[in-house]
Amino acid sequence: MFRSRGPVLVSLVLSLALVACKEKEPRGAAVGTTDTLTERERNDMLSTSGIPGASGVGAAMRAADATSGGIRAADSVAP
Repeated sequence: MFRSRGPVLVSLVLSLALVACKEKEPRGAAVGTTDTLTERERNDMLSTSGIPGASGVGAAMRAADATSGGIRAADSVAP
């Protein structure tokens, strides 16, 4: 009566091992799609949207650009 437990147990362990090794998709990714936008492009679209607080994203991008520009200018000055 209990002799059939061995093959069932082996099948169960192998099934669990296969499920554990399965490659998982990133969350929110649809099958067959790839993201072609850069983070900056996504942030730019977000900053112009009507979502509350989205204008803060645009302000942060402008501040980062100004800081980056200042750093580049300081780096290019000859000693």
